[in-house]
Amino acid sequence: MKNALTIAGSDSSGGAGIQADLKTFSAHGVFGMSVITAVTAQNTQGVSAVQDILPEIILRQIEAVFEDIRVDAVKIGMASRIETIEAIAEGLKKYNPQIVVLDPVMVSKSGYHLLDPSAKDALIERLIPLATLVTPNIPEAEAIAGIGIRNPQDMEIAARKIFSMGPRQVLIKGGHLDGAAIDILFDGTRFKRFTAQRLQTQNTHGTGCTLSSAIASNLAKGDGIALAVEKAKSYITAAIAHGLSIGKGAGPVHHFYELYQKAGYLQ
Repeated sequence: MKNALTIAGSDSSGGAGIQADLKTFSAHGVFGMSVITAVTAQNTQGVSAVQDILPEIILRQIEAVFEDIRVDAVKIGMASRIETIEAIAEGLKKYNPQIVVLDPVMVSKSGYHLLDPSAKDALIERLIPLATLVTPNIPEAEAIAGIGIRNPQDMEIAARKIFSMGPRQVLIKGGHLDGAAIDILFDGTRFKRFTAQRLQTQNTHGTGCTLSSAIASNLAKGDGIALAVEKAKSYITAAIAHGLSIGKGAGPVHHFYELYQKAGYLQ
């Protein structure tokens, strides 16, 4: 079995963050481990509070995992402060994992800022160059690239700018644009588009976390980046289509839909 490590924040409602990452790893047959960077008080309606974990504890968590267990892929999510980013970068440089998927979480779906604005430069300078793949959505890509994005052509321009910052490849997620859900992958030479029908549902809590963790899982199992993204896009589309109406706001995607269906749990 392959092993994947998520370095991210905890979501008390279980739909996003490390909870979504671990569910996604399990759904892909990958053993999941976690380094918690922050504890959030949140539910389907939004984030109400955040407690950041001390950077020395973040680094100790990283060391505890890598010194005992083989890590086939790392997924990075919420890293809200400069100190947090520096601790993660120090750990990654020490152990040099071969696969790092960076989901540059900046703002929650409800509008809560999960990345201190002062930490954006640290994210760009310390973590993006270490990434095998960076997976920003439109607002995140705009903030990192410093441009407005209104169409797929703008997405390609942003992908080039982010690629110049040092990652091996860039995936711009187009879920915030109108029309079909188009994601664009750039490998430094070619662009590849992944298109899916836009689904009309409010149950989209944790989509970004889930997609990046699915990609990390596929990479851990040996897929190339383009194939890993293609499979992950198919997985998240099904998870959104069968999202769970839990809570009073944006419910979570269904991480185990296909497994539940095969097991006969769905009627």
